[in-house]
Amino acid sequence: MTLGNPAFLPDMEEAAIQALRNDRYVGGENVAKFEEEFARFVGTKFAVSTASGTAALAFALEALGAKGQRYVTTPMSFIATANAVLHAGGVPVFGDISDSDYCLDPSTAEGQLKKGVKGILPVDLYGQPADYDGFRGLAETYKVPIIEDACQAHGAKYGGRAAGNLGSAAAFSFYPSKNMTVLGDGGMLTTNDEDVASLVAKLRDCGRVSHYEHDLLGYTSRLNTVSAAIGRVQLKHLVAWNERRRRIAASYWRGLKEFPSLKLPPMPDGKSEPVFHQYVIRLKDRDGLKNFLESRGIQCGIHYPIPIHLQPLYVRLYGFARGAFPRSEIHAVECLSLPMHPFIKAVDVRYVVETVIHFLESEVGN
Repeated sequence: MTLGNPAFLPDMEEAAIQALRNDRYVGGENVAKFEEEFARFVGTKFAVSTASGTAALAFALEALGAKGQRYVTTPMSFIATANAVLHAGGVPVFGDISDSDYCLDPSTAEGQLKKGVKGILPVDLYGQPADYDGFRGLAETYKVPIIEDACQAHGAKYGGRAAGNLGSAAAFSFYPSKNMTVLGDGGMLTTNDEDVASLVAKLRDCGRVSHYEHDLLGYTSRLNTVSAAIGRVQLKHLVAWNERRRRIAASYWRGLKEFPSLKLPPMPDGKSEPVFHQYVIRLKDRDGLKNFLESRGIQCGIHYPIPIHLQPLYVRLYGFARGAFPRSEIHAVECLSLPMHPFIKAVDVRYVVETVIHFLESEVGN
């Protein structure tokens, strides 16, 4: 049983073939339509596609003035989150996570804001929206922007608003493991700020004013037209796929909630509506459970085993040491991702639950 299963359905194949036959290979009609449709889905005025989620995030940061500034983010994410700050000419600093949602804790972010940090970069980790009520209060108090890393949160909501429409700008990734994909690298910036959208559109296209005139240092980071065509079809399936993920998460929760040694991820609570990009549990004997499940044909993942501040790059650049962000460090050694994708059969979910229970009951017996 696989951890994930990117969808490639006949309608996606047909869209790709039609794009190859009829559309421009770079900057085609499918790209413009995908941007329009994604902005409509998220509820923002603008969406600008890029070659990756990392690029979308770095361009958002650059457009909002991160160069030479410190931005606070979480060490419990994929390294690209902090790298994007560096790519934009800024300096990433960290606050620890909350044990309730595994996202950046606003109270630890405030400690950095008091030291002169100029922006907040929350991550909607595992498809779980961060505490945006807390971050908006901080943004207003300290007069700083919120840039949302929504790369794992396509279709999630917080307070009735979609992920990607919760700050000054946001970034999405369409990497094959995500809730929706372009079956390769791809990304999208979303914003309600026309100036930000216009600048990002130039940054991703060599800094162009016109075809042969350039007035800023840009990049070649455009989304492929065929990828955009596939993304348009995936977007049509996203709501149904996310609902299926929520039903799978509910099945995991019902089957495992009685075990106090096992910490389960938060479920929808009326304000926050996660989309379970990953279903991440926590257990002190994480490695024992992982080995047990995999020996019985259940693929697992660890997201993420090394917090960003302990990555060799960040130890070398900034001298971080173990103990700096203890909640993130504990999470890194206890977290385990169970199989999660829209195509898991109910019988397979039951098998995962039964196998986890078998391990937990054996552990108690020992």
